[in-house]
Amino acid sequence: MRILLVEDDEMIGEVVLDALREGHYAVDWVRDGAVADAALSSQPYDLVLLDLGLPRRSGLEVLKALRERRSAVPVLIATARDAVQDRIAGLDAGADDYIVKPYDLQELQARIRALLRRSAGQAQPCFEQHGVRLNPATHEAFVQDQPVSLSAREWAVLEPLIARPGVVFSRAQLEDKLYSWKNDISSNAVEVYVHGLRKKLGAGLIQTVRGLGYVVPRDAATPPESTP
Repeated sequence: MRILLVEDDEMIGEVVLDALREGHYAVDWVRDGAVADAALSSQPYDLVLLDLGLPRRSGLEVLKALRERRSAVPVLIATARDAVQDRIAGLDAGADDYIVKPYDLQELQARIRALLRRSAGQAQPCFEQHGVRLNPATHEAFVQDQPVSLSAREWAVLEPLIARPGVVFSRAQLEDKLYSWKNDISSNAVEVYVHGLRKKLGAGLIQTVRGLGYVVPRDAATPPESTP
């Protein structure tokens, strides 16, 4: 999953960046509101972690502009502004959740996981299709209840596919889950990781849709989730 971290405090930003990358997220970090707005206008993200007190353009302005563009990307506001009216203003402007600085990194990760589940239309804490189960909280993978070791990038490819069964992801969309701005993208990276996942999890889990991309079909035994 790809996250945009919008934080102007260098020390906080570095700590959060390291924690999110350890959590298997691809993260882009920007330090002012104008750059954040430009990034959100041109790049797809699965979640935005947004500070309010930013130079050049406030976080609230960034959030309002994002929602005016009809973007549904989840936004988690992280700020030292703990007054009730500040929280209300952020939520009414379109934020999905709010965490007050200083915050516990484990709580931050839990809130991010909850928002990503909600945006995928999932209520359960684990994603499961065709006997394959992923636990985002522990980064454990299982096939028929047997643990399987996945690399961070194999996880990054599989998680969006299994979180949204029946949805076809193009190669470019999966590349966005793999890499942040500082990473080079090899031309066949997605194909390599899909091949590795098929070997570990079974050839039928991830299917190729010719000319479009990849999909994990919905398990017939799994009840459909509501559309977010």
